[in-house]
Amino acid sequence: MVNVRSNGVIRLSLPPPHVIFLRDLSIPALQTLLLSREQQEQLQQRPRRGPVATASAAAGAEAAASGRQPAPAGPAVAARGAGPAGAAARPADEPAAGGRATVVVSTRAAARAMFTEHDAALAGRTVYEAMRYGGDGENEGSIITAQVGPAWRMLRRLCATGFFTAARLDALRGVRAACVDRLVRRLRAAAGSPVDLGRLLFLTAFNHTGNLVLSRDLLGTKEGEEFFYHAERIMELVGKPNVADFVPWLRRLDPQGIQRGMAAHIGRALEIVGGLVKARVAEREKGVRSGDEKRKDLLDVLLEFEGNGVDEPRKLSLDTINKVIVEIFIAGIDTTAGTMEWAMAELLRDRSAMAKAQSELRSAAADGEVEEQRLTALPYLSGVIKETLRLHPPLPLLVPHRAVRACAVLGFGVPEGAQVLVNAWALGRDPATWREPGRFWPERFGEGGEAAAVEFKGRHHEFIPFGSGRRMCPAIPLVSRLLPRVLAALLLAFDWDLPPPPPPARADVDMGERMGISLRKAVPLVAVPVPRRGTREF
Repeated sequence: MVNVRSNGVIRLSLPPPHVIFLRDLSIPALQTLLLSREQQEQLQQRPRRGPVATASAAAGAEAAASGRQPAPAGPAVAARGAGPAGAAARPADEPAAGGRATVVVSTRAAARAMFTEHDAALAGRTVYEAMRYGGDGENEGSIITAQVGPAWRMLRRLCATGFFTAARLDALRGVRAACVDRLVRRLRAAAGSPVDLGRLLFLTAFNHTGNLVLSRDLLGTKEGEEFFYHAERIMELVGKPNVADFVPWLRRLDPQGIQRGMAAHIGRALEIVGGLVKARVAEREKGVRSGDEKRKDLLDVLLEFEGNGVDEPRKLSLDTINKVIVEIFIAGIDTTAGTMEWAMAELLRDRSAMAKAQSELRSAAADGEVEEQRLTALPYLSGVIKETLRLHPPLPLLVPHRAVRACAVLGFGVPEGAQVLVNAWALGRDPATWREPGRFWPERFGEGGEAAAVEFKGRHHEFIPFGSGRRMCPAIPLVSRLLPRVLAALLLAFDWDLPPPPPPARADVDMGERMGISLRKAVPLVAVPVPRRGTREF
């Protein structure tokens, strides 16, 4: 996105994978240098104002209206400058760095038009340098970054209908139960002492993914610990702004070493996963791996795939399987753990909301327990999760889309090849849609609330933390089970306090943000678990 000011200063978006970093560059001729003649003509022919637009940052006004302190400015809150609601609209289709025209979708009407009328035209992916698997420019074998085609459709269908199904996920509830029980035991062991809850939730998400995908605890094993190290490094590198993404001739030079670092860490992660996959293949050949069809893990599903042999392979290559597994770890861990940490941070700031959630859970529990299938029916707990996702979408600008052909969204021209960013952060805070948008208010999703019927499954375009259309996250059914299970365990088994700060400061939760592969707290959440009497292991 480029905003051209009256003084000729061009405000650029420097886009790492999931967020825009803003810098001011006084180069009035940049459009001529970076864009092709055809792109320049398309930009000049389109209307200068329209419903698909960016807007200036309204974070301060929004925070003041809600009574909150605005978060510090920086990369993590750059989505605020890419279309927060309530600010004056400006053209969104100005040329962006790297020779790309960039369109930012920031209103419900524009998002609805994009995903219902132009989903196919805008279903491509902008692939940044840090997101490439070696020299594989099209990222074949990736569910997230591969371009739409037979290979991508095959993997998408395999995950959506072969693994992330209600029947299979319900059969695997024991996996979630074991991981949550381990978290509760660790917290009980630390009772009365400050714990880095964000870190524990991250480890829980990693362990859960290992069991879901590979049917094993990775932490505590040599290869698991090494894989965890490389996974963390990959998440850090993907979230860094990369100058090579917007200055094409620097790609070969890799001045920040991001491509070299990614190649090393992804390469080693793929090697580790490859060893685990080969071990599973050997087990299957010996007949060791058998059991209930519904209890198969993702690796089983991938190994047993049988394609049509026409526009998809008869069997998936081990290379493709390795990529899918690494991607699920990288994409799923940080986003899941971050959402759980934000939810607990909001509840620790709003003790009334925490008390309501705990009261609801304890009323529903029998002997200190509550079954997983009942959790999604608890309206206040559901409201807490939705409100957290509204205020803190894991990917504020989702994963960048790309126009595979030119189209007009609500009459606003989008040229072929343009990068399309969907500002989920702004959609969730639009005062035209949400009353008191900056307030954490789970009741808005309850019976009689303004958003009682609103879900995050892609149909309500004012609330799409996991996207919409054909590129929507296929793991929503899993998220819908895991988030309430973990939060219910934390709230049912414990009361929570904040560690006392040095005087004269008052205990509070720092809500500053940082950007990695997803939107996370800048300062990890540290809290004190106080076990409740009479509650058994969750």
